[in-house]
Amino acid sequence: MRRWEEAIRQVTPYVPGEQPGGENLIKLNTNENPYPPSPAVRSLLKEMDGGNLRKYPDPASAELIEALGERYGLGTDRIFVGVGSDDVLALCFLTFFNSGRPVLFPDITYSFYKVWAELFGVPYETPALDGEFCIRAADYVKENGGVIFPNPNAPTGLYLPLAQVEEIVKANQDSVVIVDEAYVDFAGDGEGMKAAEGTSAVRLLEKYDNLLVVQTFSKSRSLAGLRIGFAMGSSRLIRALNDVKYSFNSYTMNMPSQLLGAASVRDEAYFKETVARIKATRENAKARFRHLGFSFPDSQANFLFVSHPKVQAKMLFEALKRERIYVRYFDAPRLENYLRVTIGTDEEMERLFEFLEAYLKEG
Repeated sequence: MRRWEEAIRQVTPYVPGEQPGGENLIKLNTNENPYPPSPAVRSLLKEMDGGNLRKYPDPASAELIEALGERYGLGTDRIFVGVGSDDVLALCFLTFFNSGRPVLFPDITYSFYKVWAELFGVPYETPALDGEFCIRAADYVKENGGVIFPNPNAPTGLYLPLAQVEEIVKANQDSVVIVDEAYVDFAGDGEGMKAAEGTSAVRLLEKYDNLLVVQTFSKSRSLAGLRIGFAMGSSRLIRALNDVKYSFNSYTMNMPSQLLGAASVRDEAYFKETVARIKATRENAKARFRHLGFSFPDSQANFLFVSHPKVQAKMLFEALKRERIYVRYFDAPRLENYLRVTIGTDEEMERLFEFLEAYLKEG
């Protein structure tokens, strides 16, 4: 090894879901929304003047932040936007987890947390989920340098009730607690319920200045291709995030993403409609999977985490792939006999179940 090679940072990278190309495939492996973005987004996209792309975008993303502030009832000084929630979360690790004490996140969770911790040299501990894949709030009541967890969790889809989320936040007021709500819009029983009114930890922000809530446009708003994520918290936390952002790149979000993202936020009716459709399809899929002998946690996300007692997950994953049906397989302890299946359209799910019925009958 040459001397300059010895100085290269060694990390084990996050492995994203496969992005297959071609026609006649069903893509249920990366938790994208199966429906198109808001008509307001599509209309604005047609009207955009490409000549404006010669200019730098607004570094403050003011229009998008104003739309989010109106949607969540927060001042613009309490919202931060980034290039997807991954960008926002990475900046959170860089900004808030510097005490030298271990950051806490579940042993089964979004695998990027471990990657960022190792990339930035952040010590961490991973309290184990219980036998039912649930987060135990009591495991986070100890000395730490910060706490982060998704709600609903991934890849299980399980939702932690707000009372238990608050228990974690309240017990850690000397640390920053980050609740990663990529899938929160699919949780709860209220049809079309605003996240801030029901299942989201946004409602706790007025009580705790150590809480940061992170969400994304990639799932419920059908805009994974634009890469928009945002964080909500106290003005002090948001100011710290902006200080770090402006220290290395002032123009992180492009102009089309800012404008199209704002249009999406303002189309509340379409947002409610698509979320309700996905939730209805998810509940129907649960019944179909149970009928076929699958078991799974009671997901409150836009995916299911399924296992069959008679078929190895990896074998089923490969069989589905041969049929051009893509789901996600995790070759890891406690997960090796599960598949994560994104909720697609009713037609896509029907094709999936037709294949599963035939495959299990043959087996």
